[in-house]
Amino acid sequence: MNHFELFTLPTSLDIDLATLKANFLNLQQQHHPDRATDKEQALIKSSEINQAYKTLLHVDSRAGYLLSLKKQDYHLDQSINDFEFLQSALEIREQLDEAHDAAQLLSLKREVQQWIDGLVREFKLDYDEEDWAEARDTVRKLRFFQKVMNDIDKAEDRLLDDEDFDLDDDF
Repeated sequence: MNHFELFTLPTSLDIDLATLKANFLNLQQQHHPDRATDKEQALIKSSEINQAYKTLLHVDSRAGYLLSLKKQDYHLDQSINDFEFLQSALEIREQLDEAHDAAQLLSLKREVQQWIDGLVREFKLDYDEEDWAEARDTVRKLRFFQKVMNDIDKAEDRLLDDEDFDLDDDF
């Protein structure tokens, strides 16, 4: 049973994340080790459910998983060889390093989301046309932007923590 079947979802890049989460919680409840007679088996099944959920939760890992189902997921850890993309990626990283307020981070987040949306469209075309080399390249790019998005989220959290910190607060 593949991850999509486990959560009764279509084998597709486009899935309903609310359904994924609801089915995940339901499966975790069914296979919780505290409820099982065979706790070791329940731990294994619970771990499998967690891993499947993490894989399908984010578009970059979901795309990589779709490639794995077609036995086309090799060399996903190779470097990106697209010079123009690398130049843009460097510029975005620099913008993130230089962002010092919420407005800058929000603007950068929107830009990164536009990149992700474009790459999702590109992956769908490559996948449908079975252009596996291009699909793998697109997954590598999606992974990069997912990491950038995670870094933006961390920067937002740090900014919020800094704003909440006040030396005049009583301890």
